[in-house]
Amino acid sequence: MNKLFYPKLAVTNIKKNSKTYLPFIITCICTIAMFYIMHALSINKGLDGASGSASVKILLFLGTIVIGIFSAIFLFYTNSFLIKRRKKEIGLYNVLGLEKKHIAKVMFFECMYTSVISLVVGLIAGIILNKLMFLLLLKLLKFEVAFGFYVSVPSIIKTLILFIGIFSLNLLSNLFQIKMSKPIELLKGAEHGEKEPKTKWIITIIGVIALVAGYTIALKVKAPIAALKLFFGAVLLVMLGTYALFTAGSIAVLKLLRKNKKFYYKTSNFISVSGMMYRMKQNAVGLANICILSTAVLVMLSTTVALYVGMEDVIRTRFPRNLVMNASQIQEAQAQKIDKILDTEAKNNNIAIENKLNYWENSFPVIKKNGKFLLTGEEDMSSTVCVIVAIPISDYNRITGKNITLANDEALSFSKVKDYDKNSITIENKTLKIKEALDKPIQGLEYGIEDMVDTYVLFVNNIDSIGKENNKKYSIGVDIQGTDKEIITLSNKLSEKLSENNITTYIDSSAGSREDFFMVYGGLFFLGIFLGTLFLMATVLIIYYKQISEGYDDKNRFEIMQKVGMGKDEIKKTIRRQVLMVFFLPLVFAMIHIAFAFPMITKLLAVLNLKNVSLFMISTIATILVFAVIYAIVFSLTARTYYKIVE
Repeated sequence: MNKLFYPKLAVTNIKKNSKTYLPFIITCICTIAMFYIMHALSINKGLDGASGSASVKILLFLGTIVIGIFSAIFLFYTNSFLIKRRKKEIGLYNVLGLEKKHIAKVMFFECMYTSVISLVVGLIAGIILNKLMFLLLLKLLKFEVAFGFYVSVPSIIKTLILFIGIFSLNLLSNLFQIKMSKPIELLKGAEHGEKEPKTKWIITIIGVIALVAGYTIALKVKAPIAALKLFFGAVLLVMLGTYALFTAGSIAVLKLLRKNKKFYYKTSNFISVSGMMYRMKQNAVGLANICILSTAVLVMLSTTVALYVGMEDVIRTRFPRNLVMNASQIQEAQAQKIDKILDTEAKNNNIAIENKLNYWENSFPVIKKNGKFLLTGEEDMSSTVCVIVAIPISDYNRITGKNITLANDEALSFSKVKDYDKNSITIENKTLKIKEALDKPIQGLEYGIEDMVDTYVLFVNNIDSIGKENNKKYSIGVDIQGTDKEIITLSNKLSEKLSENNITTYIDSSAGSREDFFMVYGGLFFLGIFLGTLFLMATVLIIYYKQISEGYDDKNRFEIMQKVGMGKDEIKKTIRRQVLMVFFLPLVFAMIHIAFAFPMITKLLAVLNLKNVSLFMISTIATILVFAVIYAIVFSLTARTYYKIVE
C-alpha cells in the first residue's frame, strides 16, 4: 500500500468532517494561546519592582494552573464528542477491509495534523497577543507601560509539554475505544442512547436536596468568615444538584408532562416532549456543563468588575481616615508624644489635617457559649468567634461631646448583632450591666471587623479591667488635604521621627496602599476577564456541538414525520420550540444560581473591603444582560447549522 495513503486519507477525513474539526482546532488554538500568555505574564520581569507585584504574579500563576486543568478536562470532553461522531465512519472503514491497525495509523495522522496546526498557530497567536495582554494588564494596574517585545522560551516549553501530553492522551483514548469495539458497535456508536431512559427518582431527590441545601447555605450564612468556609461546600452541592436534576430530574419532569394528556396530546408538545426524552440522557451532561460554565462566567466577571470599578469605595472602607496610626503596648506619655509628632510634622510640611480621631481600645476574640463570652486565642478566627472592642468612656465623651458617667460594673454597648442581650454582658467571670444600648455606631468607629465577625463595642471606665492584659492599642486617624505624594511623604517623615523616639507605630495610608490595591484588584479583574473569556469560549463550543448532535439525531426523525404527513412549517415550528427549550434552560438555571448565591458573594466581597452591595448588584445585572445577549447571538448562529442538517 502507498506510504502516503494514510496521511492523505487523514487529510480527506479532516476536510469532510470540517464542521466538527474546525471548531475543535480553533478551540485548541485559543486555549494554547491563552495558556502561553498567562504563563508568560506570570514570569514577566516587567512586573517586578512595583509594590504588590508578587501578589499579582501569584494570581497569574494560579490562573495558569486553572487554564491548564480546564484545558485538559475540556479538550477531553470535546474529543469524546468528535470520536462519537466518527464511530460510524470508522466502523465503515473496518467493514470495507481496513484493519484496526490501519485505522489507528489514520487516526494518528489526524491527531498529528490537528495537534501541529493547533500548537504552531496557537503559539504564534500567543506570542503576538502576549504584548497586547501585558499592556492591558499594566493599564489595569495603573503601572508604567514598558516597551519592547518579549518571547518567553520557558512558557513555550511548558505549553508544548502540556498540550502534547493532552493530545497524546486523547489519541490513546480514541485508539483504545476503537480496539475494544466491534465493527457493528462502531456503526451504531453514534446512535447510543435511543432507548427510553428510566425515571431515576432517587437521583432526582438527591439533586433536589443538594440544590436546596446549597441555596440554604448561601442564604443563611451571615458572617464573611463563615462564608469563606462554607462557599466551596455550597458550590459543590449546587453543582451536584445541577447535574442530578439535568440528568435525572429532567427525565422525571418530561414523564410527568407525558402523563398529562391535555398537554401531551398536542402535535407540537407530543414531538417536543418525546424527542427530548429519548435524547436527554446524552444531552443532560452537556447542558449541565453549559449551566455550570455560564454560572462561573457570570460570578467571575460580576465580582471582578465590581471590585475594580469600586476601588475607591474599597479604599475608603479600608481607610475611614486617609492616614491611620496604631501603636500597641505604649504608655500615656508615648501616646501624647505621637500626637505631638503628628501635629509638628504636618505643620513643618505645610499639610493640613482634618477630622482627627484618636482613642484607646482593647479588642480581643471571644467565643459565645451559654450566654457568656469566653476568651480564646487570637489565632482562632473560626465562624463561632466574636470580637469585643473595649473603649474608654472618656474617649466616647470627647468624641461625641457628651458627658456620660458609668459605674465600674457598667457599660454602653453597640452591636449589629440582632437580639443580643442589652441588659448585661459576661466576659469570663466579669459581668457588666448595660446602661444604654446604642442604636447606631459612633462616626469613625464603625469597625470594619463588624462585617467579618459578630462584634460587640463596649464603652467602659477601665479597658484594662476586661479582656486580656497588655492588649490595649492607641489609634489615630486623620484626613489629609493634599496629594497622594504629600500623604506618602508625611507617612515617611512620621515613621522616621517615631523611630528616633523609640515608639513602634504601624502607619498606613490610602495613598500608600492605593498601588497595592490596584495591583491586587487589577490583577483579579484581568484574571476574571481572561478566565471568563475561556469559560465563555467553552460554553460556545459545547452549544455548537450540541446543536450538531441534535441535528444529526433529529434528521431521520423529522424525515419520518414528513413522510407521515407533517408539513415543513409545522416541523420548523416544532424544531424551534424544542431547541429553545433545551438550550435556554441552562441560562435560566445559571441566573437562578446567581440569584441565590448573591447574599453569600456579598459577604465574600466584604472580606475584600467591598461593601457597596448596590454596585455589585448593578455589576451582576449588567453582566447577566451582556452574557444573555452573547448567548442568544451564539445560539442563533449555531442554530442555523442545526437547521441545515435537519433540512
